[in-house]
Amino acid sequence: MDAQLKKDLQKFAAQIRVGTVESIKSRGFGHIGGSLSVCDALSVLYGSQMKVDPKNTQMPERDKLVCSKGHAGPAVYAALGLKGFFPYDEIKTLNQPGTAFPSHCDMKKTPGIDMTTGSLGQGTSTAAGMALGDKIKGHNNRVFLFVGDGELNEGQCWEAFMFMAAKKLSNMVVLLDDNGKQLDGYTKDILCSGDLTAKMEAFGFDTVCIDGNDIEAVYNALENTKKGGDKPFAIVMKTVKGKGVKEIEETMANHSMAVSDDKFAEWLSQLNADLAAME
Repeated sequence: MDAQLKKDLQKFAAQIRVGTVESIKSRGFGHIGGSLSVCDALSVLYGSQMKVDPKNTQMPERDKLVCSKGHAGPAVYAALGLKGFFPYDEIKTLNQPGTAFPSHCDMKKTPGIDMTTGSLGQGTSTAAGMALGDKIKGHNNRVFLFVGDGELNEGQCWEAFMFMAAKKLSNMVVLLDDNGKQLDGYTKDILCSGDLTAKMEAFGFDTVCIDGNDIEAVYNALENTKKGGDKPFAIVMKTVKGKGVKEIEETMANHSMAVSDDKFAEWLSQLNADLAAME
């Protein structure tokens, strides 16, 4: 991986984290843990991988992103705002009356959002349909799908994965955010999914397990999905919930948090300091 590209993507990830916290700060609460855990992957996707045009959001052969864990919307909005899909400061209206930025992704409200999500599990099926439709049309594009490890409690996910493999959707890339936690505890204690890498391989995916907060690892894994073949791809990303803000990382109940203005200001100061150190 080119050293300059790596530096640029690390900076972009830091900017996405700042935007995520800024948007949630404007409301005073939100799904901060699972948003911060996917910022590195979003940086690589929108910074080096995805064929998209902020000025033409409905470009037929664009690459598409389905964030099935729709509560990570704040991180997706930050990435899109930084890429110029809309004025960046608009993300600071998160989940407020009349906003175009609800707490969960909504394709009818937010430019650049390809699928409405939030009812966990359903994004997997819609992504499968999108990938199949694009394949039938002969489009040269890919569909990327974020799924949370807690979300895998939904049987619909596994039905969709089986469908993706059966239809040989090599234009389908599933990114499993394996941060080890869900709404009310550790995934291993609530409904253990076992070895996700082995499961995805058994379901017929070309699978790799990586550190999902390592820019270079994410980049290399996504580059590998360009090779085609007759299998969909799965990237099991071992991540840290709340990555980038130590206090959030160490908070047990960090799925959704209500926090004071002073605390948010402290977190933003830390993130901006990290970003400044990259300049």
